[in-house]
Amino acid sequence: PTNWMINSSFKSTPLYIFMMHLPSLTQPKNSNTNPKKKGVDPLSSEKGFWGKMLGIGEFYYELAVKVAEVCLASKSRNGGIISVSEVKHILTKRGTKFQFAHVAVDSQQKGCQYSEEDIITSIKKLSILGSGFRTIEVGTSVMIVSVPTELDHDHMEIMKIAQDSDSGSELGCVTVKDVCDDTKWNKERAKRALDLLLSKGMAWLDVYEGVESYWFPSVWKESSDSSKQEN
Repeated sequence: PTNWMINSSFKSTPLYIFMMHLPSLTQPKNSNTNPKKKGVDPLSSEKGFWGKMLGIGEFYYELAVKVAEVCLASKSRNGGIISVSEVKHILTKRGTKFQFAHVAVDSQQKGCQYSEEDIITSIKKLSILGSGFRTIEVGTSVMIVSVPTELDHDHMEIMKIAQDSDSGSELGCVTVKDVCDDTKWNKERAKRALDLLLSKGMAWLDVYEGVESYWFPSVWKESSDSSKQEN
């Protein structure tokens, strides 16, 4: 995942090293790709090493790997911020061995049942490896942040406004006017916060008839997935 090659200092962190090991940790076991020498399975040994470092058992370890993989794969689309519910939706759709408690599992394919709280727990474990993975609360949602970017109150407030269908714009979208009307901030403050989110890829800019609209993929995707599940 070359997107994680941010700078030389980050490359030396345990989190970066863990990310570089994701391909070998997530690929299926195969005699051709994972040769066992002298009775030692390199993949199992690697799992044992990272499991001990994270202080978790195999269940949370494997879940953390899957969650990290989803976060990194979606980073180019959402800038490194994704809702826990979207991660759940992706993992459920993939049909991995992990199953959510509300998903029926037939006798032919018994999976490991887990909840959104388990996803949050796995992220908390990953956070001990260094700057990057953490969860934040934005309005009614819990979001996973997988980049070192520091988000302050202003950034959180803007994403909260994007969740509100009564803000004046479409769900997942805000304008500078929406932000100013809702928060009573001046234009400069709203624009400064929006520009940082835009520069980090957490927001997309759309200009139509002279009006700048800021779209938040993580918020829009979460609401889209929720609507599909309700239907």
